[in-house]
Amino acid sequence: CRLRSLLLRVKDLGLGYDSEETILFKYCSGTCPRARTNHDLTLSLLLQKSEIPAWGEEKMVGDPCCRPTHYEDVAFLDNSHQWHEVEKLSASACSCVG
Repeated sequence: CRLRSLLLRVKDLGLGYDSEETILFKYCSGTCPRARTNHDLTLSLLLQKSEIPAWGEEKMVGDPCCRPTHYEDVAFLDNSHQWHEVEKLSASACSCVG
């Protein structure tokens, strides 16, 4: 699990901004080790025994995934020469979140 980056045009971010400026978009990617706590083991057993109802497609037991733990804001100039700041757009730190 680590921080990666791509150089992208602002208009290609999918946020509706008309701008040819490029930004460095950082994101988290990679695998996380499977960690089974005592809580996970007990919850899994209770679900198997039907002691706890499983609610539809809700996933109660799962592996950790690589996610941003901190973000940074990004500022840019649009094609009409107006500044915009988008909060929490780019990841600045990653970790395995379970």
